[in-house]
Amino acid sequence: MPRILAEVINTNYLREMRIKKGLSQSDVAEKLQVKRSTVSMWETGGSFPRADKLPQLARLLGCTIDELFEKEE
Repeated sequence: MPRILAEVINTNYLREMRIKKGLSQSDVAEKLQVKRSTVSMWETGGSFPRADKLPQLARLLGCTIDELFEKEE
């Protein structure tokens, strides 16, 4: 079965960067206009941010969009 996504969100990096920036899941949710449970799902791999949220998320965390993804080896 082919993989739909060649790369997936690096959930550990996402969580680490959020914490490093001193942001709660609620802070991120408010700034991106999503529910806190949505941010939680992103961090646990239960769902992934929509493409239109990636630039905002990267700016908020002070990283590039590429850094949010795990690289397939």
